[in-house]
Amino acid sequence: MNGGVSSSLSHSQKEGVEKDSERSRREEIHRERERMASKGDNVAVCNMKLERLLSMKGGKGQDSYANNSQAQAMHARSMLHLLEETLDNVHLNSSASPPPFTAVDLGCSSGANTVHIIDFIVKHISKRFDSAGIDPPEFTAFFADLPSNDFNTLFQLLPPLVSNSCMEECLAADGNRSYFVAGVPGSFYRRLFPARTIDFFHSAFSLHWLSQVPESVTDRRSAAYNRGRVFIHGAGEKTTTAYKRQFQADLAEFLRARAAEVKRGGAMFLVCLGRTSLDPTDQGGAGLLFGTHFQDAWDDLVREGLVAAEKRDGFNIPVYAPSLQDFKEVVEANGSFAIEKLVVYKGGSPLVVSEPDDASEVGRAFASSCRSVAGVLVEAHIGEELSNELFSRVERRATSHAKDVLVNLQFFHIVASLSFT
Repeated sequence: MNGGVSSSLSHSQKEGVEKDSERSRREEIHRERERMASKGDNVAVCNMKLERLLSMKGGKGQDSYANNSQAQAMHARSMLHLLEETLDNVHLNSSASPPPFTAVDLGCSSGANTVHIIDFIVKHISKRFDSAGIDPPEFTAFFADLPSNDFNTLFQLLPPLVSNSCMEECLAADGNRSYFVAGVPGSFYRRLFPARTIDFFHSAFSLHWLSQVPESVTDRRSAAYNRGRVFIHGAGEKTTTAYKRQFQADLAEFLRARAAEVKRGGAMFLVCLGRTSLDPTDQGGAGLLFGTHFQDAWDDLVREGLVAAEKRDGFNIPVYAPSLQDFKEVVEANGSFAIEKLVVYKGGSPLVVSEPDDASEVGRAFASSCRSVAGVLVEAHIGEELSNELFSRVERRATSHAKDVLVNLQFFHIVASLSFT
């Protein structure tokens, strides 16, 4: 009977649990903001323990990541053939009593996309075992993200585990899962798992997030100080150099950690925002998302006296869209992984709108998309009330430029298939 308690909750009780979880997260952000405020009003986000604050917006509301990640789902589906190629390179253990095949999604967030990807990985590897005439092992999946991630919403999306059944029955059961799961809180720029325990790593739409805003970018004494801007797009050479160095240092740490954790014969499939331009000040789709209407909305608040210019300058989006060369340099310098494939892949628009001619819908979609990924950081920096003001201006500006937004807001991705031998 005790095992069925969660399923017996009423709708109102479930809403209460979700609201309590969101309230606790907001209180933690507020406490962190208060602690940092005691050190001075213009403390930058990078010094606010970004790892404790950064997350996609949780819950299931209008601005949540769960309701604003349909475009990511479409982009992921368009790359499944590349994922299959990587999975085909993974070594299959043919011993009589093999350990579980273990897959990890790094940067899982709180939507259904990660569940669909893990399900795809398990089914594809199971088919490979079947084709090879080998009894498939049990499967374990780890969903990993920062501690601030809304794991509760994610776990509610998981289908039930089919127990006391053979693997074939599990795979054939509609609406069920055939793998054991666990959540792993922590930064993927550090070790998360014991050595040589993981068969396959997957990470999509996450590695462009830096571990921190480069300190020099928000230091008024530095030549890299990003005065008047909240993102790298269109910034000066020293600012962009600081961002690039931070990205490459972070990616190097990521690869070192995974090289220790992955099994021999294992592999990784990595997707992050990328750019086609050699110029790092041109951040492509990320630049249009954070460097146009979002930037202008911050400038509105400064002009209206709602936010001090120094306060704006103390906020920068910790995102860097690398070029293929930026990425390749780090992988080759690490030397632990062989590059099976490294390409720039056109993902398309991050916006999903049912009525493209409805400018107000486009504006809402743009603001919701922006808020779902950056809202937590904005609120931590200027508070909930001013955050609401900011994103209402983002929406109005995007609405007035709806046609331009639909045509020009296009994302490109770096897709990397890496093997470990």
